[in-house]
Amino acid sequence: MRAFTYERVSTPQEAAEAAARTPGAKFIAGGTNLLDLMKLEIEHPAHLIDVNQIGLDTTEPTPDGGLRIGALVRNTDLAADLRVRRDYGVLSRALLAGASGQLRNKATTGGNLLQRSRCPYFYDTNLPCNKREPGTGCGALEGFSRNLAVIGVSDACISQHPSDMAVALRVLDAVVETVQVDGTTRRLPIAEFYRLPGTTPHIENALEPGELITAVTLPRPLGGVHLYRKVRDRASYAFAEVSLAAVLTENRAYLAFGGVAPLPWRNEAAEETGGSAEAMFETIFAGATPTTQNAFKLPLARRLLAAALEQRPGDDSAEGAA
Repeated sequence: MRAFTYERVSTPQEAAEAAARTPGAKFIAGGTNLLDLMKLEIEHPAHLIDVNQIGLDTTEPTPDGGLRIGALVRNTDLAADLRVRRDYGVLSRALLAGASGQLRNKATTGGNLLQRSRCPYFYDTNLPCNKREPGTGCGALEGFSRNLAVIGVSDACISQHPSDMAVALRVLDAVVETVQVDGTTRRLPIAEFYRLPGTTPHIENALEPGELITAVTLPRPLGGVHLYRKVRDRASYAFAEVSLAAVLTENRAYLAFGGVAPLPWRNEAAEETGGSAEAMFETIFAGATPTTQNAFKLPLARRLLAAALEQRPGDDSAEGAA
């Protein structure tokens, strides 16, 4: 690990000011992803800004009936929150499907959104990776790609997004709140937060340098049946090969997939048209370009979708919220 400087701040404004003073600085809270990347010299910030003491660790109701989740709320606390379990069961289930209990105790809401790729070429600094080092190429294109994305990819990157929580937030139409280095605030719909790789896979989201996530806001509950299905190589401590977050109401199926794309994958057009599981699948995954190694993800996603739609309200086997 390279040498770095460190400071602890006590307010979001101090965090913004610290980031403005030191270009290239990184915020650190739980550090469950960042510290690993620093040890491997994938991330090498010269300065760390510890934001654990700035508040942002509560979950509160919003005037319109939703919830505002502070960026420093730990994954364990969020999954156990009675309001989340009752009204946003898909989020609670997604959180509990991720990582281990020890990691969930440290990991934060904001940090979870910013998880970086688990592509083996990203993690091995001896191999080419445009996400880690722009312009070096994508070794996965002709290499090992079993766990990688099948849709939303480009010739520069076929990495998949690793977060379970983000998939649930995408299906719930969450909004990400931030503060920028000049102290101004922004609200970013999660549909606009993540970026497809295109020719710049190292730019993964819409945050500006030094911009700090302060909260995630959920709209009014949708009701209905909440599901999170995660298929992985082993039953725990593994990232998704394919996952599906679903909120099923009498009028619509809200659907987002994980493990298949560089971001949580959702196609609202498929939800609006409704129809059979097969028709919805064809719309959601139109344009998919799997490799020979990860083509199995498509029939797996099709089966997950068909099984989820059988749980729509009115079906005797339907599950309630978590």
